[in-house]
Amino acid sequence: MIFDRDGNISIITQERASITELAKKLQVIYSRFKNDNIIVNLTSLRPLISQDVVEFLKISNQHRNAKHSFIIVTDKVDVDDMPDELVVVPTLQEAYDVIEMEDMERDLGF
Repeated sequence: MIFDRDGNISIITQERASITELAKKLQVIYSRFKNDNIIVNLTSLRPLISQDVVEFLKISNQHRNAKHSFIIVTDKVDVDDMPDELVVVPTLQEAYDVIEMEDMERDLGF
């Protein structure tokens, strides 16, 4: 697991291990990132199925309820198969774009 910071954005890149292990580890160390927008980059993992990504539902809901963005980056699943509560995009640039839009929405009170 690789951690990077870009301003108020924490980027977590998973290169090995299972998605379940990553989701559990993020729960354990959540206090470290709770005030940042979070991008979970899964682009280097193969294979990946929709159920793997759903492992992040609990922490995503928790983080979004705290008025922060939680974005998953992968191009290996069909975003139409994802629950509406999860934000899944195919590229890192799109993750940044979503965070920018969500920040504007929060600033406007939505």
